[in-house]
Amino acid sequence: MSWDFALILFVLLVVTGVVWSLDYFFLRSRRRQRAAAEMARYDAAPAGVGSAEAAKLRREAYEKAHKVPWFIEYCVSFFPVILFVFVLRSFIVEPFRIPSGSMLPTLQNGDLILVNKFDYGIRLPVIDRKVVPLGNPDRGDVIVFRYPVDTDVDYIKRVVGIPGDEVVYRNKVLYLNGQEVPLERAGEFYEPDRSSYVGEFIETLGADTHRILLDRQRRQDLMPITDYPYRKNCNYFSGGVRCVVPEAHYFVMGDNRDNSLDSRYWGFVPDENIVGRAFFIWMNFGDLGRIGRFN
Repeated sequence: MSWDFALILFVLLVVTGVVWSLDYFFLRSRRRQRAAAEMARYDAAPAGVGSAEAAKLRREAYEKAHKVPWFIEYCVSFFPVILFVFVLRSFIVEPFRIPSGSMLPTLQNGDLILVNKFDYGIRLPVIDRKVVPLGNPDRGDVIVFRYPVDTDVDYIKRVVGIPGDEVVYRNKVLYLNGQEVPLERAGEFYEPDRSSYVGEFIETLGADTHRILLDRQRRQDLMPITDYPYRKNCNYFSGGVRCVVPEAHYFVMGDNRDNSLDSRYWGFVPDENIVGRAFFIWMNFGDLGRIGRFN
C-alpha cells in the first residue's frame, strides 16, 4: 500500500485549519461568554459561604465553562506546526534519503538531502501542477523526480540531456550533441556494493564539473526494460544507445555509470515528474563529515 505523505499532510492541514478558524472566530468567544455567566453566579457570596470559598467556586466554575474540548485543543495546537511544515515542504525544501549507490561518489547510501522546490517553478501541492515557471533543469543538475515507470517511487539522478539534445552513450563514452564529454582520471574509489575499487573520473558537462565512477573494462549492454514514451527517439545498438531528448523531457544518468538504472534503460523524465533540485546533505549518521553542499 502506498501512502501519499503530501496528501495526508494536506488533509491534516485542512481539518486542523477549519477547527482553528471555528475556534478563533466563534467558539472562543462563546466559551468566554459562558464562563462569564457562570462566574456571575458567585459574584456575591452565597449564604453560608465565606468569601474565600466563593472565590474558589467562582474560579472552578470559570475553568469548567471555559474548558476546551480535547479535539479542538489538539487541532488548535498542531495547526501552526502543520501549516509551517506544509509550506516548507511544498514550496521551499523537502528532505529525502538516498537509498542506493547509483549516485556514487557524489551521494552515498544513507545520505539525507534537501531538495530545492522552487528553482524550477512553483507547483500546487498535492496535484503537483506548475503554476509559476521560474526556470528549467540544466545539464549537470542533480534532480529528484517521480520514477516514470512507477510514479509512487522517487528517483535521484543527474541531468545529462535537455530538450533538443542528442545524447549518445557508446562503449562507456558519453557524447553530447556530437561532442565527447571530457573526462579526467581522478584515481580509484572503493565501492561498498561491489566490495571493489572502480575508476573515479572528473566529468565536465558545460559549466558543471562533478565526479563519476566508471569501469571501462566492464562490459555493459544497454537494453530498454520497458516500452517508454518517445521510445522512437532512441536507437539501441551493440555497446550503447543514441537518444534525442523530446520537448519538456530530460535525459538523466546516475554518477555510478555501471550501477545505475536510468534513462538509458527506461527513457526520459517528463517535466511534470520533477520534484526539485538536490543541493545539500544535511545529515549522514555514519559520516558527519559528509554534511554540506555538493555538485
